[in-house]
Amino acid sequence: MYWCEQAWLPDGVTDGVLIEIEGARIARIGQGPPGSAERLAGLTIPGLANAHSHAFHRALRGSAQEGKGDFWTWRERMYTVAAKLDPDSYLRLARAVYAEMALAGVTCVGEFHYLHHAEDGHPYDDPNAMGHALIQAARDAGLRIALLDTCYLSGGIGAPLAGTQLRFTDGDAEGWDARAEELAAAYEGQPDVEIGAAVHSVRAVPPEQMPVVAEFSHRNAAPLHVHVSEQQAENTACVEMYAATPVQVLHERGVLGPRSTAVHATHLADVDIELLGQSGSYVCMCPTTERDLADGVGPARAAADRGASITLGSDSHAVIDLFEEARAVELDERLASHKRGHWRADELLAAATVTGHTSLGFPGAGLLVPGAWADLVSVRLDSVRTAGARGLEAVVYAATAADVHAVVSGGRRVVTEGRHLLGDVGPMLSEAIGALR
Repeated sequence: MYWCEQAWLPDGVTDGVLIEIEGARIARIGQGPPGSAERLAGLTIPGLANAHSHAFHRALRGSAQEGKGDFWTWRERMYTVAAKLDPDSYLRLARAVYAEMALAGVTCVGEFHYLHHAEDGHPYDDPNAMGHALIQAARDAGLRIALLDTCYLSGGIGAPLAGTQLRFTDGDAEGWDARAEELAAAYEGQPDVEIGAAVHSVRAVPPEQMPVVAEFSHRNAAPLHVHVSEQQAENTACVEMYAATPVQVLHERGVLGPRSTAVHATHLADVDIELLGQSGSYVCMCPTTERDLADGVGPARAAADRGASITLGSDSHAVIDLFEEARAVELDERLASHKRGHWRADELLAAATVTGHTSLGFPGAGLLVPGAWADLVSVRLDSVRTAGARGLEAVVYAATAADVHAVVSGGRRVVTEGRHLLGDVGPMLSEAIGALR
């Protein structure tokens, strides 16, 4: 039993909320004195969903920011890290990264996973060894995981794979499907793991191969994610090759739909926004990555107004802070439009909670209601950042990940007084990243 000074319930912020947990679920919610219940100071919200993660990118933080360049120069540095990982080192790195997420209030991660094979491109003895490592890492850190197993077949539109990219491929979509089905079978019926699918991008998967990935999603009722229009150069190459935008190509091949998420969606034409909205697709915004890589500002408000549901991801982990991602959606649109007030605080927090969980295949999460996953994230309202702020605005526009002091994930106490159950996460990160350097 937990007693929350304040809690964000479906009808708003409420004082003195009692939440009773049975197993991994919320059993009852009421109001009253704390009694013997454990007290949670500040404002308690549902667990956050990081809808787009590349765990190994965390090794680039603070080492890939110097100098000039763009997304493509950054990508070469990313490949250098990707070339060095094996199942053991990836387990250590991902465990630390997911623990950092838990400290930030994340209880579920969508891992966009394409680092499948050994350095020379040959499968490990267990072809899904890297995927198993990521799932074990999430469990150790106290997170649920949607492992978005990614199909990656070409080095660019009309270009062969080269170098580190050979680690990413299964040869063709049928080869990817066979391996992904083995992975899905291994975790069938395990409620904390969802095996989803991903088309890496129109750059990495030829259109004729995409329906195989879409069919996996339909067959398994699994989420289907795809990088979309992250770069203007991607759009230009796609139109030159296919006489269609990336969104149009995905629509024509059956990739869009109510289980699908378009990640980034930065450079969209009006027709793209309409297709995403009409298909009921999600759009995952990753604004801290977009600004770190100088990608641009995506039309989140326009996409939402046309019917797309907005979620949030930390992507390259330049920052792991879903509060920062949420407010950046609003603040970036202010910069682009010269106007304020595009999003309400509850809309942004919903993108980080219930909508994100649903997009990852966990519809019974992200709300403080009986029957939902027992995910509680308590945020201090008396820190130097939040003192004096009120309501949801205190969380969305004032708090940072450092203000999270308690996290319950699936009924399991993961963070207490700002400390993760695995111990000091900083040295874990330093050791795992240092080994790769």
